Amino acid sequence: MNKYLNKSVIVPWDFSEMSIAALKSTLEMVDSPDKIVVVHVTPYPTTSDPAVIWGTLTEESVTKNLRKSFDEACRAHDLPEGLLFKAVFGDPGSEIADLAKESDAGLVVISSHGRSGLTRMLLGSVAERVVRLSPCPVLVLRKDESEA
Repeated sequence: MNKYLNKSVIVPWDFSEMSIAALKSTLEMVDSPDKIVVVHVTPYPTTSDPAVIWGTLTEESVTKNLRKSFDEACRAHDLPEGLLFKAVFGDPGSEIADLAKESDAGLVVISSHGRSGLTRMLLGSVAERVVRLSPCPVLVLRKDESEA
């Protein structure tokens, strides 16, 4: 596992308890938080949204607010400040895999919400898509059912 941790490690972030757990697990694995790239993927603002039309909602403002929320979550959960955080717009599975390729990552650590059946079929699985598209190994962390 160590050879995968010598490069950057991508940790997708969706502000859920599971993504917090994935980031904490990654921090335990790496020798320096500087190797971690936390990424949040969000859809592009729609051009028909009134805030976009009025110019009050831009990619820059969304990115700024996401960063602020991430910093607040780090403080609330005793995570190191100053982690590299990227807000990206587009399809989560594709964007995460693209970032792993662009940054020559050694590993992606992603949480899975464990959806199955019709819910998974309708919503899809970001983790599954990342596994299929990623140029590097992907560690998928699932919720421990005994904790539920």
